[in-house]
Order: sequence, then C-alpha cells, then structure tokens
Amino acid sequence: MTVIVLTNCPPGLRGFLTRWLLEISAGVFIGNPSARIRDLLWDEVQQYADQGRALLAHTTNNEQGFTFRTHDHAWHPVDHEGLTLIRRPNAQSPSNAATTPRKGWSNASKRRRFGRNR
Repeated sequence: MTVIVLTNCPPGLRGFLTRWLLEISAGVFIGNPSARIRDLLWDEVQQYADQGRALLAHTTNNEQGFTFRTHDHAWHPVDHEGLTLIRRPNAQSPSNAATTPRKGWSNASKRRRFGRNR
C-alpha cells in the first residue's frame, strides 16, 4: 500500500499521479504500485512539487510495518533505535515572560492549603 499526500502542489502533478494511484480526497492518493514505480513517482513528485509539500508513506518489512518520506515539510523523519519518528520544530515564543514560571505559590494551591475563604 502506498499513500502520497500533496499540499499546495500544481494541478498537473495531481493529474500525473492519478495515472497510477486513486485520489480519495483532495491531494490524497493511495494505491499499490511496485517499489520501482513508487520510487519513480516520488522522484516526479519531488521534481514538480514547486513550493508545495509532499508526504509518501508505504508498507515495508520493518517493525513498524511502514515507512515514510517527506518533501519540504517542517517536520522531519528521524530514526530512533530502529523506529522512525517525526521531529517537530520547536515553537519559539516571542517573549520569555510567557515561558518563565512565576515564583511562589499559585492561587489555586493557596486556596487549597489555606481554605477557600482567603
């Protein structure tokens, strides 16, 4: 089984993929091509995706039972002890005040410790 997901790609690329795969939703293609055809399709996707993003997931003989490849995604696959995981970029906040915890007891812990009337 092979799944290709396209985001913000040219319509010609979507039409090209419908020759070998079935488009079940906008930009989502599934099918069962051979490994050679799958790799050729992925090469075409990478070449013609322009500013779009692409994701390929397919079955394979490993512990997870599948593997995937990405093109121009902010999230990247990383091998961790034989498992493929996704590394997401850290979201940097504009100010440190939001991420720095305040010192002292929270209002909820004060109410819990000293009673609700305070």
